[in-house]
Amino acid sequence: MTADPASPAEGNGGGEGAGPLHPSPTGFWRARVFSTDHKVIGRQFLWLGLVFLAVAGALAMLIRWQLAHPGQPVPVVGALLFPSTGGSVSAAAYTALFTMHGTIMIFFALTPILIGGFGNFCLPLLIGARDMAFPVLNMLSFWTMFAATGILTASFFTPLGPPAAGWTAYPTLSTAIGAPGVAQTLWVVAIYLNGASSVMGAVNYITTVIRFRAPGMTFFRMPLTVWGLWLAAILNALFVPVLAAGAVLLFFDRVLGTRFFVAGSAIRPGGDPVLYQHLFWIFGHPEVYILILPAWGIAGDLLSFFARKPAFGYRVTVWALIAIVVLSGLVYGHHMFVTGMSPLLGEGFMLLTMIISVPSVVLGVGWLGTLWRGAIRLTTPMLFALGLVVVFGLGGFTGLFLADVLSDVYLHDTFFVVGHFHLTMSAAVLLGAFAAIYFWFPKMFGRLLNEPLGKLHFALTLVTVIVTFGLQLVIGYAGMQRRLADPSVYAWLRPLMPLNRVISTAAFVMGAAQLLFVANFFYSLRWGPKAPPNPWQVGTLEWTLPSPPPHHNFDVIPRVVVGPHELGNPAAKRALGRDYQAQNEALPGEVPRE
Repeated sequence: MTADPASPAEGNGGGEGAGPLHPSPTGFWRARVFSTDHKVIGRQFLWLGLVFLAVAGALAMLIRWQLAHPGQPVPVVGALLFPSTGGSVSAAAYTALFTMHGTIMIFFALTPILIGGFGNFCLPLLIGARDMAFPVLNMLSFWTMFAATGILTASFFTPLGPPAAGWTAYPTLSTAIGAPGVAQTLWVVAIYLNGASSVMGAVNYITTVIRFRAPGMTFFRMPLTVWGLWLAAILNALFVPVLAAGAVLLFFDRVLGTRFFVAGSAIRPGGDPVLYQHLFWIFGHPEVYILILPAWGIAGDLLSFFARKPAFGYRVTVWALIAIVVLSGLVYGHHMFVTGMSPLLGEGFMLLTMIISVPSVVLGVGWLGTLWRGAIRLTTPMLFALGLVVVFGLGGFTGLFLADVLSDVYLHDTFFVVGHFHLTMSAAVLLGAFAAIYFWFPKMFGRLLNEPLGKLHFALTLVTVIVTFGLQLVIGYAGMQRRLADPSVYAWLRPLMPLNRVISTAAFVMGAAQLLFVANFFYSLRWGPKAPPNPWQVGTLEWTLPSPPPHHNFDVIPRVVVGPHELGNPAAKRALGRDYQAQNEALPGEVPRE
């Protein structure tokens, strides 16, 4: 049932091995700072992402204050942050706020938490490997991301203020003419380094899954979490270099005086600002799936675990995820319907965008099928997974209106897009991240989070997410445009100000609710009850190890005999006295199938 831990072919689930046993590092710097252990690196990414999640959230609170109370001083911190305007948010400061909020939330908060944090920590454990394929490259990936965050932070403190060209950094707003000073250049460098870190991680994830799966861990025995992380890594490897190319050309325009994104009609020889939009959105739409795929995988596993039954249509779900990955690179043009795109080209992108909703619906059907007649346990991780299903369903449905050329022309520059984007990507991914934190916290730190506090955190977060971003859909449909620092200056938008204040109040409650999570996290880290070996009673490989796992993960590489969702099996109940079967655990008399 087990393989020799030193065997060179021990990972032949499709791969070549999980590596020999190495002694644990002894020095502080090697063990805790410049570590090559995937678990330490995962925790480093998690801490980094959580810090910048707090920064992005604070920026969001400032944005919502300005939209609810334009021109009024920000309480408590206004005089410190905006001394030149008496504590109120100026139009220039507002533009910088939403630029940095979007940039940090997408590239420096959600990406490090889900992909860097849980990708690194969980992926080798879930496939039965001792570490990543390239441990040193893994360490370099984190420190490259750390350097990117340092450079981005420095951009806040430049003489002309932070970057203010939007998180998409469209030229000519982001050229030396539209954004003079060094801040926007630092933004470009930070994004490039962030992309380099992502590609390093992607190479590692792809190789590790292909070559280091444990014996018997076939592709269709992998947990859905692994599928989500692996497919996201493939998209990262394919499309992040496109963004990097755009960043390099923009850097050249700003620093070397080239004209790649300077309109040829304005100066000759010149280029085309719209070219940057193509490069950005060729990456930008797959980026939506880069972030949501791991969250989908986590939700698919957790719904099965806590419904105490196998994932409904597991193979169909996997093929739906693969279909989404294939189609994700073919739909980017729906972000550019208002750029003067050829109607025939727009019609093609509209059709492809409608088509990609089909496998997304397949995922939803699978989730509902998993829940149907399940013995549901409403733990905190399960609640956040259910919240993801609800929020993504709302956001995905509203995306159909933006996929249509005619309706998008009206809605494109409105808060409808803001509401849709936050529901589909930001809020859904954040709920998936919280589900992962509550689920794997015992494995990461050896202690349990407080369940009642976690459930209160969930309830406040879900309600305020739906109110905040749902009402943004309403004011967007009513015509309120994006990027307006003070909508009250327009007579036709003044009737929407009461709704803006309701949205901001909900957002403030949402922000305050996260303090419950912070208190729960740090209290449990120090004083939480010690985690039992398998607190959730599930059968994936990480729960066969101590919490936290040892440096080398597995003393003996496991041999996988079943899939990840062997729950509610009467034969297991009779043979094992429990309702789940571990992936490396054969029932008496059962012949293992490779």
